[in-house]
Amino acid sequence: MSAELDVWRPLQDLEEQLGELRRKSEESHVDFAEEVHAIEEKIAETRRKIYEDLGIWERIQLARHPQRPYALDFISRIFVDFEEIHGDRHFGDDAAMVCGAAFLKGMPLMIIAQQKGRTLKENIRRNFGCPQPEGYRKALRAMKLAEKFSLPIISFIDTAGAYPGIGSEERHIGEAIAVNMREMSTLSVPIVGIVIGEGGSGGALGIGVVDRLLILENAYYSVISPEGCAAILWKNREKAADAARALRLEPKQLLEFGIADEVLPEPIGGAQRDWDATAATVKAALVRHLEELGPHADLAARYAKYRKIGVYGEEI
Repeated sequence: MSAELDVWRPLQDLEEQLGELRRKSEESHVDFAEEVHAIEEKIAETRRKIYEDLGIWERIQLARHPQRPYALDFISRIFVDFEEIHGDRHFGDDAAMVCGAAFLKGMPLMIIAQQKGRTLKENIRRNFGCPQPEGYRKALRAMKLAEKFSLPIISFIDTAGAYPGIGSEERHIGEAIAVNMREMSTLSVPIVGIVIGEGGSGGALGIGVVDRLLILENAYYSVISPEGCAAILWKNREKAADAARALRLEPKQLLEFGIADEVLPEPIGGAQRDWDATAATVKAALVRHLEELGPHADLAARYAKYRKIGVYGEEI
């Protein structure tokens, strides 16, 4: 465990003690119920104290936690009758981008989501959640369908970035993202986006031009990954924790900058500890924001939202 993550050590030690005590109880057939209960209470208190004062680097580790709920985990818990569409009608299908129609409390809508894999085989199929050009073009196809049938759009953002490989460049990944950003800025239906894990660079922006941007409290949204920033500034990826702090990636800071519109709380310990509770929080927020936005997009407000990001005075 790296020095930056020593904050987890007390909790890990207690969980190891609890596991060892339970093992001894099973082997010796001796009841250690009181001791087990005492350690469980100490674990709960230690976890609460740790998560109340997490730094951004620790939060990034939670955003990347392998057991964190991914887009399809939220979709299955929040929506009804999800029907996925495949292919961009130009090149092929991209499993890193999931699109389809569904219902939320009886309201039909369109879902666009970036999806990572759990196993190595699934991660290879989904390209570790890094979409290629055909993924963004499939998303654009879904957006156009949503506009045609007056369906609100929900965008689940969770990617370290768009795939930068040779094939991706040959099929014009930059152009695909740019076209999506342009088209999303003019869609006549409301769009709500939510960052559920990683929100990396143009890979996130390709489905991230929205009327309302929500972010889970242990997710991050950035122009570049901390490792990428460290490699550029320090020529050393081990400086990633320093880069994360310099990038000011805390969700609350994104709220202050006007980039995010709401930070959604997670269960103590992170979303991976209770998928159902996290999904319930997300569902309530999506319903509320869609009701506030109404059936038609306010294009002037959407334009103003992005024009004010990064504005500075001459004195700075």
